[in-house]
Amino acid sequence: MGKRGMASDAGKETLLKTGLYDFHVKHGAKMVPFAGYSMPLSYGTVGQVTAHNHVRTAVGLFDVGHMVQSFIRGPTAPAFLEWITPSGFASLGHFSSQLSVILNDNGGIIDDTVICRHDDTTYYVVTNAGRRLEDLAWFKEKIEQWNAELGGKDGKVEIEVLEDQGLVALQGPEAPKVLQKLTSYDLTDLAFGKSTYADITGVRCHIARGGYTGEDGFEISIPPAHTVAITETLLQGPVQLTGLGARDSLRLEAGMCLYGHDLNEDISPIEAALTWVIPKPRREKGGFIGAETVLQQLKDGPTKRRVGLIVDDAPAREGAAIVSEEQEPIGTVTSGIPSPTLGTNIAMGYVKSGFHKKGNSVLVQVRNKTRKATLTPMPFVPTKYYRGKGIQSP
Repeated sequence: MGKRGMASDAGKETLLKTGLYDFHVKHGAKMVPFAGYSMPLSYGTVGQVTAHNHVRTAVGLFDVGHMVQSFIRGPTAPAFLEWITPSGFASLGHFSSQLSVILNDNGGIIDDTVICRHDDTTYYVVTNAGRRLEDLAWFKEKIEQWNAELGGKDGKVEIEVLEDQGLVALQGPEAPKVLQKLTSYDLTDLAFGKSTYADITGVRCHIARGGYTGEDGFEISIPPAHTVAITETLLQGPVQLTGLGARDSLRLEAGMCLYGHDLNEDISPIEAALTWVIPKPRREKGGFIGAETVLQQLKDGPTKRRVGLIVDDAPAREGAAIVSEEQEPIGTVTSGIPSPTLGTNIAMGYVKSGFHKKGNSVLVQVRNKTRKATLTPMPFVPTKYYRGKGIQSP
């Protein structure tokens, strides 16, 4: 379960288990440490590239139960969330989601998060497992500060962490067909970024259309007592269990960040090319934690920017230096892989402003050799989100 520790060798980190740990072992998973949890890297003899391609062409099932699921509630919850993030929530539709970032006082990213407004006072928040302690401590501190400033007035905010709640992701073009067989809810009514409560084989689950792969799919939050049974039920037909290896290559092809690699507390949303999570009124008025830095960067431009790269000859891994054609150090790779879908080497990283324009040529130092790289827009692989009936994904 989410809180349960796993015995480990002396001197090694004690890892937590999701509610599907025994399920993974039963299905031949290779378990590895990740974000404080023992998580599946791969299953049986299925390699990372094969698993990756299966998600792109059919459907994969991921355990993401290590993520922290919470409810933030209260009459002033929208205003509170607009204080700790730069996004807009007061006008967000019910059961609509917003990718956002939690900022520190200097405008750095404490964590990236998906926040879904269930009703006028209830928000479902998903944050990263690797930031669990930092996030929950920040929420606690800021909620106490917020409520104290309200004094005796109505409107206090509270947080409920959904301990041990299951969370799985069903991703790929065949995902809707698989899930539709298990629920009476018409999934054609559920567009990307929307969510609902619906029964899956008689169990009420929270179903959000979206994910971390760039494909159509769903993230399904399951009551702890039913996590294994529902997951077993989802594992049917073309569905293939998929681990962290394929998850990483899929998200990088989709141009999505991994916290602790592509994002950290010293990087702002402007530097991270996440300006789009900040609506225009908030760019003008601020009013959120870290606004001074963010608004200044919006005005003057940041000193560095997140970019995508196509790298010649050999894959550039995290930490590889990026230099100009004149050998001037200009940045660092934060994620890099050989792309299974494109058959070329892709990477994400940060470069000095001025070197960030798409199409620019730079050099990346890989294995003591300098490789040519070209700055390219992300996502590297076009996303295939379901936008609604009769609406094509761009």
